[in-house]
Amino acid sequence: MTAGLNTIIYPVKDLAAAKALFSALLGTEPYADEPYYVGFKDAGQDVGLDPNGHARGMTGPVPYWHVSDIRTSLAALVDAGAETLQDVQDVGGGKLIAFVKDADGNLIGLTQDPVA
Repeated sequence: MTAGLNTIIYPVKDLAAAKALFSALLGTEPYADEPYYVGFKDAGQDVGLDPNGHARGMTGPVPYWHVSDIRTSLAALVDAGAETLQDVQDVGGGKLIAFVKDADGNLIGLTQDPVA
């Protein structure tokens, strides 16, 4: 069902400060640098900074599980008791994301790469 955890997104209030901090931590510049998202790739991981995350219900970093069928995976999580905080959304180029909150308040993200 999943290809593992390869992405983590941090909600940030000061995008410039967070970008400087993660550039220093990872020793690299971002591959994506937009006002709505900054993304880094390091050691097979995708690390993202989302300046709109807090407004969308992100209370901390959200790990994103890479899945082959995001809608089926999201429905399974909701059926198991999760609450949808962000329904499936195309964030560009066919890449889909969604995230839920479990009964303990933990955030679980899902992502599906574009279908070729």
